[in-house]
Amino acid sequence: WVFKQLYDKGLVYRGVKVMPFSTACNTPLSNFESHQNYKDVQDPSVTVSFPLEEDPSVSLVAWTTTPWTLPSNLALCVNPELQYVKLRGKYKATGKIYILMESRLVALYKSDSEYQILDRQVHKLLHLLIFSVFLDQKFPGIALKGKKYKPLFEYFIQCKEKGAFTVVVDGYVKEEEGTGVVHQAPYFGADDYRVCMDFNIIQKDSVPVCPVDASGCFTAEVADFAGQYVKDADKHIIRWLKERGRLIHSTTFQHSYPFCWRSDTPLIYKAVPSWFVRVEHMVEKLLECNAQCYWVPDFVREKRFGNWLKDARDWAISRNRYWGTPIPLWVSEDLEEVVCVGSVAELEELSGVKVTDLHRESIDQLSIPSRRGKGSLRRVPEVFDCWFESGSMPYAQVHYPFENKRELEDAFPADFIAEGIDQTRGWFYTLLVLSTALFGRPPFKNVIVNGLVLASDGQKMSKRKKNYPDPMHIVNSYGADALRLYLINSPVVRAENLRFKEEGVRDILKDVFLPWYNAYRFLVQNVQILQHKDEGREFLYNENTVKESNNIMDKWILSFTQSLIQFFKAEMAAYRLYTVVPRLVKFVDVLTNWYVRMNRRRLKGENGTEDCIMALETLFSVLFSMCRLMAPYTPFITELMYQNLKTLIDPASVQEKNTESIHYLMLPQVREDLIDKKIESAVSCLQSVIELGRVIRDRKTIPVKYPLKEVVVIHQDPEALENIRSLEKYVLEELNVRAVTLSADKGKYGVRLRAEPEHTVLGRRLKGAFKPVMAAIKELSSEQLERFQETGTIVVEGHELHAEDLRLMYQMTEGSAQFEAHSDAQVLVLLDVTPDQSMVDEGVAREVINRIQKLRKKRNLVPTDEITVYYRALPQGGYLDTVIHEHAEFIFATIKADLKPYPVPTSKEVLIQETTQLKGSELEITLVRGGVCQAVGPACAYVNLKVCVNGTEQDGVLLLENPKGDNTLNFTGLVDAVSCIFGLKNSKLTVFNGNT
Repeated sequence: WVFKQLYDKGLVYRGVKVMPFSTACNTPLSNFESHQNYKDVQDPSVTVSFPLEEDPSVSLVAWTTTPWTLPSNLALCVNPELQYVKLRGKYKATGKIYILMESRLVALYKSDSEYQILDRQVHKLLHLLIFSVFLDQKFPGIALKGKKYKPLFEYFIQCKEKGAFTVVVDGYVKEEEGTGVVHQAPYFGADDYRVCMDFNIIQKDSVPVCPVDASGCFTAEVADFAGQYVKDADKHIIRWLKERGRLIHSTTFQHSYPFCWRSDTPLIYKAVPSWFVRVEHMVEKLLECNAQCYWVPDFVREKRFGNWLKDARDWAISRNRYWGTPIPLWVSEDLEEVVCVGSVAELEELSGVKVTDLHRESIDQLSIPSRRGKGSLRRVPEVFDCWFESGSMPYAQVHYPFENKRELEDAFPADFIAEGIDQTRGWFYTLLVLSTALFGRPPFKNVIVNGLVLASDGQKMSKRKKNYPDPMHIVNSYGADALRLYLINSPVVRAENLRFKEEGVRDILKDVFLPWYNAYRFLVQNVQILQHKDEGREFLYNENTVKESNNIMDKWILSFTQSLIQFFKAEMAAYRLYTVVPRLVKFVDVLTNWYVRMNRRRLKGENGTEDCIMALETLFSVLFSMCRLMAPYTPFITELMYQNLKTLIDPASVQEKNTESIHYLMLPQVREDLIDKKIESAVSCLQSVIELGRVIRDRKTIPVKYPLKEVVVIHQDPEALENIRSLEKYVLEELNVRAVTLSADKGKYGVRLRAEPEHTVLGRRLKGAFKPVMAAIKELSSEQLERFQETGTIVVEGHELHAEDLRLMYQMTEGSAQFEAHSDAQVLVLLDVTPDQSMVDEGVAREVINRIQKLRKKRNLVPTDEITVYYRALPQGGYLDTVIHEHAEFIFATIKADLKPYPVPTSKEVLIQETTQLKGSELEITLVRGGVCQAVGPACAYVNLKVCVNGTEQDGVLLLENPKGDNTLNFTGLVDAVSCIFGLKNSKLTVFNGNT
């Protein structure tokens, strides 16, 4: 039906198409088939002269490896933009003048002593004598356009009247091989055909200049070589050229050449009769329909697809194959009478035969009586290009218009289509061409275009080359979800190509799935611990009854989650996967490395049951939302998590009818009441400070385990400083510093900017001027560099420099040497990196804690497993032994297990034992089952007290801060609190630090 509509509109005609052709099988091959069997072969390589009509002493020089195509030559092609020269060979007896591309002189001459490029004066003389247009020794190829030359053969001299034997121009002529002048035999080369069509040397309905039959032999039109197989005729044609003085050079050339995969014989490119659909006349309408579609990414619409449409050619829709959908054309023997059939009913009526099968073998024998007395009409032997069938899909799949007419018209155009960028010349294109030709409308509303997945070396993945990992190996090793997320979080979703690397899939597993799963597992574990400790309490999440948390980190992560949901919905509505997925992946990092990390103690219940429940409800809410957002991209891991999470949901709060699978649930709705941009901004400032501080520690190789005295945060915005002040406790904890100082004055701390040039970038660009510019860069003042930070440009020694040209560093003046600085565009962080013995000791204690926790993990112990830790540090009484002894309470408060010196009682069950080196001492640690874990220290800062009043001692623990984050007690506040608790208000107190 589709084809009949096009035919009735006059859009179908018969022409020729240049295709790979097997002379042994007498059939054209598809491009795919022609690429299946390449061989390295020696072919003739000939350079031939084409004298100009205006001056036969001046010849264009062309090169070819297919001498058999020269009898069919109709034009010469040059590159319009590249440089050409006119020269005379010094050692040629003829003294002829040749024209060829300047960069291809090597094709004729071994050295520049063998030729002489004609100078300006010679050309002026030529201009006077023979009307030459060349006034200089070099000229662009465009200057040759329209020049006429003497043909090699007279077989098709009649074509001269239609513009043949003329120089044409096209960018496909390259400077990598040949002479820069390409001979054009339009019916034996696809580019030749296109170029000659562009310059009207041939027409669509021209009688083809194709004197080669299906067996690859010359026809009678080429009288001198008639009946010869073209490859055999090469040597005779070369001899003919030599005898007539047109052969400049002849040799052989090794190159890769296509062979027929069936017969293993060389293929030729040859014009084959083909049926076409007219497209060129409706280019403007195609562009108009394309503009009505929404493309993601949008550059594909304007550039890749738009440019392809602007240059759209008539579409060859026939193929010479046995298998395929037969073209419904019945023709007379002379092709003068053509009948196009548009339905089974019409074919039955015209042929008088009942039709039950439309395949070739069932209808090729059917004939239709001629209405012009030409006997019986037979079906043409061709079948449809499969892309014609693909383009007809919207109508064919519902048998339109014979059935489901309303169904198609209601659903057309389609809401959505997604395919690879290669389909801009495939399915996207054929759908649009047929829809525009039939209805004047686009076939789809929204298009997502993805790039191509290539092998790791950038080549196309190929079964023959086996240059890709086995997909099942990837899935079995890392999981289907890891592969999915790797692909949809790659350049592919921006219509760019991806070099597939197995390590990329592994990194998704390591950097995204494991942290995400660990956060989920941490939630479940702590819910179980809560229910175990508080028997009778059941954790059931109900969004409608959950209490509002006063904790700023809870408020932040809830706000951040709602902002993510808001962003998700907006971007998915716009089909922008390439913005959504990176944001989701980043959220996993935010959740695990910020929220969970900074709230571990709350989630473990160290700040009390109510605060623990609040933190767990917050984490549950976030993980549940996260699972629903990620479900379309990672369906398996989200289903796994959901099956556990749903057991913790209060059934009374469930609104969905079917909750068996996460994929039955609706996406979470945005709760704008939870969005607080001020808190999000405050935590963003906090994150910047912590990340900058960590960079300084890394740079100075000071692990976070080792406490430092002070961090100074410098920011010009008072509100930002206030934000950091409100979150000061997190800075103290995450950077492991004793004090935080906030300031807007970096001059007070002796901070100066200095610059170093980027040698590679500037050296390449400035060359000889680099040295004075480099010296001037090093002399730039701090004030100049601050302005450069604001504007992004600075002029040095007359050269404008940008951010990529300079490296900015902070320098401390004398008196501030204890600080190390680092900054981003907004905030400057100074870290006091001077060593302090008490801090070093605490760092060593943290190292001991780290070794113990690693042993726990190695033995697969969970937090609820009760253990006792025994240790021995040798030498006894040495530095390490002393540090452990002095920090025993600190270690105990962290590991939540008894810490005892050796020996290990024989009655104890040893779980794991390890001997290691630490600070030059030998440390042996043994974990045994069971232990009496008594009072656990609070999660916030505290002090152990021993008060002696009138000879009576009392012990106590005093919190230095409220678990909700109130300010830490200063010394005066500590004294007041002790006086109040122990009833010592009117007594004079003496405070000792230590055992006294």
